Amino acid sequence: MILNRVEYILMNNPIRAAVQRFVEVRRLLRLGGALDGGAALEIGCGRGVGAQLVLGHFGVASLDAFDLDPRMVRRARARSENWGNRVRLWMGDAAAIAAADATYDAVFDFGILHHVPQWRVALAEVSRVLKPGGRFFAEEVLRPFIQLAVSRLLFDHHRVSGLTPWSFRLE
Repeated sequence: MILNRVEYILMNNPIRAAVQRFVEVRRLLRLGGALDGGAALEIGCGRGVGAQLVLGHFGVASLDAFDLDPRMVRRARARSENWGNRVRLWMGDAAAIAAADATYDAVFDFGILHHVPQWRVALAEVSRVLKPGGRFFAEEVLRPFIQLAVSRLLFDHHRVSGLTPWSFRLE
């Protein structure tokens, strides 16, 4: 789903970037560790902050990234001008990832799955494009937060998300 106005503002501000940089990246590195080269994918790349952090902190050789929102892909492209051929960006849907099976050493999710109505299909797609032994780095907003009254008032995704901590089991 495309972000509503409130979500767009919240995702495109320095506070969100700081949380990604100083909280989420550190936590994901602690949980999954850095990679020694390899190819990675970011689903729902937004304005490209996550891609910048993956390239700068996780040791990947190359990164593919996509977003459903053309505004976000444009912003990510502008941010990625200095990354050269290490990054490939496109418009895409997490429920139908445009990549061959077993393509990536890692897939990154910086809070996108709760926006995907078919999030179970998206998780299956993540599993499909990961190489055997690949890592799924996910930071996600779960159902208890989404179902708060203030969240239901401001955000559209409360109608689609049923994500729980045990939802991320990839087989």
